[in-house]
Amino acid sequence: MAEISRKIRVLIADDHPMLRDGVAAVINGRSDMEVVGEAENGRQAVEMYASLRPDVTLMDLQMPGIGGVEAIEAIRRGNPSAQIVVLTTYSGDAQALQALKAGASAYLLKSAMRSDLVDAIRTVHAGRRHVQAEVAQGMAEHATEDPLNARELQVLRLIAAGNANKEIAAKLSLAEDTVKAHIRNIFAKLYVTDRTHAVTTAARRGIIEL
Repeated sequence: MAEISRKIRVLIADDHPMLRDGVAAVINGRSDMEVVGEAENGRQAVEMYASLRPDVTLMDLQMPGIGGVEAIEAIRRGNPSAQIVVLTTYSGDAQALQALKAGASAYLLKSAMRSDLVDAIRTVHAGRRHVQAEVAQGMAEHATEDPLNARELQVLRLIAAGNANKEIAAKLSLAEDTVKAHIRNIFAKLYVTDRTHAVTTAARRGIIEL
């Protein structure tokens, strides 16, 4: 008698119950996979991974407490071979790159077709990577650009919070001229010409969170 293949065991981590229910229905409707657990935040995802040892984990990025990237890093520290698929609404290239560097094997948008999700799970379980086409295109478009450094990110986040140059200088213990120089560098790296555009571009690409 032929041996029955073991199903791909999947853990879902997302803070929206309806999303988890929908994804679980898609997965459980396939003969070769099953949902073995559902986590509603990053900390729970790390704990459930340790206890359940799923074959593939679906991970949202924006969750209360520990976010998706931090959870990916925590899981991979203890389990370097963990297979994690990011399932998110955020298509930003910077956020995708951050997740992949943290150890994710795939990056998929929640707007993807059901078949794409199933294919991504099977691909990752087989030991390969999977990045949705539009996300991969965004990463390729910005691959040769200089990333913002730590100080520029600090300045940009303070700009996003509505601080004027003088306030930013005071908060970071910098000269106002130094802040202006950082802002010029930010504009050049993001290919923008004003503060509002810098903030919206950085948010869209996942460089900062609003």
